[in-house]
Amino acid sequence: MSVKNVSGSLLRRALLLDGVASGAMGLLMAVAAGPMGPLLGLEPGLLRGAGLGLIPFALLLGYLASRDTLPSWPVWFVVAVNALWVVDSVLLMTHGPTAPTGLGVAFVTAQALAVAMFAALEYAGLRRGTSAALA
Repeated sequence: MSVKNVSGSLLRRALLLDGVASGAMGLLMAVAAGPMGPLLGLEPGLLRGAGLGLIPFALLLGYLASRDTLPSWPVWFVVAVNALWVVDSVLLMTHGPTAPTGLGVAFVTAQALAVAMFAALEYAGLRRGTSAALA
């Protein structure tokens, strides 16, 4: 069985930037969910839960970014999670349990666009990075 390992500065930088942004957003949403909820028209419990979920994800991204090489499957996992976040963001705005305010729509849209950018950069890093098959 062969495993594709990947490396490259684009991939590491994309993972690191995604990790920093995810960690900062996670802390913000976890700590300030109460005051943010009414401003955004989003349930504080939803914001807090999403924020708390982002913190271990950010730690994973930081770990992956620190590796010189790594199997491609964890990066594919990150790309998939990011794609799911974008889809969930759209669904939240269109079919969610709450009606976001204008500021809430801007907040969710900005997050979705940033996460889509990270997914695209990580995918590009996978495609462009050097690879080696290991037995």
